[in-house]
Amino acid sequence: MNRTITAAVAGIIVLVLILFNTTFTVNFHELAVTTRLGREAGIVREPGLHFKLPFFIDSVAKLDTRSQLVRSPLVTVQTADDQQVMVQAYMLWKIGDEDEQAQTFYNSYGSLSGVKAELETLLQGSMNQVGGYRFDELIGKNSKLPEAEASILADIKDNAKSGVVPLSVGISRVIFPAKTTTAVMRRMSAVQETLANLETARGQSEANTIKQQATAQAQIIRDFAEQWAASIEARGNEEATRYYEQMRDHADLAIFLSWLETLRAGLRGSTTFVTDMTKAPFHLIDLDAPTDEAGIPRPAAEYGGDDAGGTGGAR
Repeated sequence: MNRTITAAVAGIIVLVLILFNTTFTVNFHELAVTTRLGREAGIVREPGLHFKLPFFIDSVAKLDTRSQLVRSPLVTVQTADDQQVMVQAYMLWKIGDEDEQAQTFYNSYGSLSGVKAELETLLQGSMNQVGGYRFDELIGKNSKLPEAEASILADIKDNAKSGVVPLSVGISRVIFPAKTTTAVMRRMSAVQETLANLETARGQSEANTIKQQATAQAQIIRDFAEQWAASIEARGNEEATRYYEQMRDHADLAIFLSWLETLRAGLRGSTTFVTDMTKAPFHLIDLDAPTDEAGIPRPAAEYGGDDAGGTGGAR
């Protein structure tokens, strides 16, 4: 019984070893490169289980057919406008779809890791294509960065070995070296200062223009006011002249009205005073004052003259 179990177990182990050495699987994202006794035996791309001769007779190497990524280090490039910039790029690539390309790739590199260093060097060497552009053409909304990336990709395709198919190239970083950055910042600061000075000068010019306009308008208003005042003064003088002529023709009446106005102003309100009623205009309240031919009371004494019997009164 024990011998039977042992034989069965041994048979299963032998069967597993035979299956392990005579079969292999290919995933959907892989291809298999087979060799027989060291010679090319073909490319297997069909996913699933496949058979091969056991042990050292057939060998199988699997390669990933998906897109692969490789990055370049930061590379210093001189642009067309003599600016030194540091550029970093990446590239997507894959193994060729044709069996001949896959076989060539395997013969050249053996694995994906074997080609990485060479592709990095190839990408780094193709970065000099950026030197054909000015710095302002590599940045901004309307930059020619896609065109530069296409130039790099075309150069890589021209120099890549058969079996490697470059798919796309992208520039991930465009920066200035530290010294260049300092110089650019100084230049930008100078430009900003120049722009600020221009804005200051423009503002001062506008302020002067506004001030001149205000001064001109003020002068116009002042001239108009002076003309208007002169016109009013002329009209007043004309009216005064007319009144003066009328008063000169009736001098006695004018004097009498002046007396009345003076008396009205002096007696306004509740006032107590002592005065000489023989002198104008207070002689008007003296009922005994003499009158002239027109019936207007006349003062008995003039200011500055000798008082010879004037009467005094109070109110």
